[in-house]
Amino acid sequence: MEMRKNVMVIPAVKKFGNTVTKEEVKKLSVAAYCRVSTDTEEQATSYDTQVAHYKEYISKNPAWKFAGIYADDGISGTGTKKREEFLRMIDDCMAGKIDMVITKSISRFARNTIDCLKYIRQLKEKNIPVIFEKENINTLDAKGEVLITIMASLAQQESESLSKNVKLGLQFRYQQGKVQINTKWFLGYTKDEKGNLVIDPEQAKVVKRIYREYLEGKSCAAIAKGLQKDEIPNGSGKKRWWDSNIRQILMNEKYMGDALLQKTYSTDVLSKKRIKNEGAVPQYYVENNHEAIISKEIYHAVQAENKRRNNLIDEQNIHAGYCGKYALTGVLVCGECGAPYRRIVWSKKGRKVSVWRCRTRVQKGGNACLSPTIYEEDLHAAIVKAIKETFGSQNQMMNKLQQNINDAIGDDLETCDSKLKELQDQLVKCVNTGKNYENLAEEIRRLKGTKDKTLGQKAAQDEHVKRVKEIQQFMAEHINDDLEYDDSLVRKLIHRVEVNSHNIVVEFKTGLEIEENIR
Repeated sequence: MEMRKNVMVIPAVKKFGNTVTKEEVKKLSVAAYCRVSTDTEEQATSYDTQVAHYKEYISKNPAWKFAGIYADDGISGTGTKKREEFLRMIDDCMAGKIDMVITKSISRFARNTIDCLKYIRQLKEKNIPVIFEKENINTLDAKGEVLITIMASLAQQESESLSKNVKLGLQFRYQQGKVQINTKWFLGYTKDEKGNLVIDPEQAKVVKRIYREYLEGKSCAAIAKGLQKDEIPNGSGKKRWWDSNIRQILMNEKYMGDALLQKTYSTDVLSKKRIKNEGAVPQYYVENNHEAIISKEIYHAVQAENKRRNNLIDEQNIHAGYCGKYALTGVLVCGECGAPYRRIVWSKKGRKVSVWRCRTRVQKGGNACLSPTIYEEDLHAAIVKAIKETFGSQNQMMNKLQQNINDAIGDDLETCDSKLKELQDQLVKCVNTGKNYENLAEEIRRLKGTKDKTLGQKAAQDEHVKRVKEIQQFMAEHINDDLEYDDSLVRKLIHRVEVNSHNIVVEFKTGLEIEENIR
């Protein structure tokens, strides 16, 4: 006889988190998570209120056991990387210390859909629900994840909208020339009680030293090494310097009192990754925004020198690079092939001798270039002799200087500035109304390039005059001295030295050229 099946339903027993259900259900360890977005007084009050509310709310429920309050104060909800308390709470959940999490709303928990669902699912795998009071959602309910996805998406849209409003606010501030600069790691400046940039006298001396040494011929690495040797602190207060620190200081327009705004921009509201702005979004240039440490003439002279160093090439179009170790590196060139000369140490009968040789000849042999090898001692003597001869050539030197100044191209800066201002006004209207401004932008870029070139030429002229005055002063001070070769002297006075088969041609920074025989 066939047995009749008897089906008995065993009712489900709700099990939360890490609590084991036996004859008597244990109390659930319940924690609360709170977050406020800024550190203003109003939001600080909101933060304190949330903490007090959840302490009382959890303690009142007899089935719950208070597992603590996890609270992040003044941190954005668009990502979790900087939310230390949030991440600590997740770790404690995974470690079995928490059975349930309560929070005010989805936007307090996360405004990023990806993060929101990631952590909810992670907690769901451990059977730990998140209760959102405002939305009345329990993530362990069947409808929980659907509602979570919808609500988190709305929260993300809200965050993106807020981000756009912030960007628009910044854009209007930029157009009005309102500059916000973080001086925490900014060498040379601090802020007054109104938030304005003011010069730090001691740090300004370091900035001036960096600019001076660069124009005297030192490399960024050599300048950094000198500052570190003298135990001078950098912008962050540390005494470790890198050549990249020096390069950033030399290229920063803020040291001449101007400010370029929106050098970087955020790619999206979620990642908040910032990338270099190479024309993707508008930039704003504010002239005379604050007191300058470096004059505009010196700043533009540095930019011109940087460009010269970056474009060091020989006649074979090979990049020669710049080295500040020896003053003649990059200055001494071959009259035969145009390649730079290199310093080489020979060993002869146990004695080391320094010579200078054409790079082409060193690399490809004597058949490639017939240039001579010069003993360093003879080279130095010839250069010193050329410097001494300038003492008797002051009139010739001044005539050459005047010719160079007259030959220089001088665009009308006032006309350029006036046209730029007119185009800028048009551009601002286009940006604010959403009209296409590509043609305007192209014309502004062209005019800005013309202006920068003119400023560079003016700086070169000013530097030229300055060099002549330095040489005249040097002559007056040392006319009766027995001069010896010195690298700093070469950096200050000499622009180029061309090596020919029987002589060298020394070209001074004033434009004067002097020939010297050499063996």
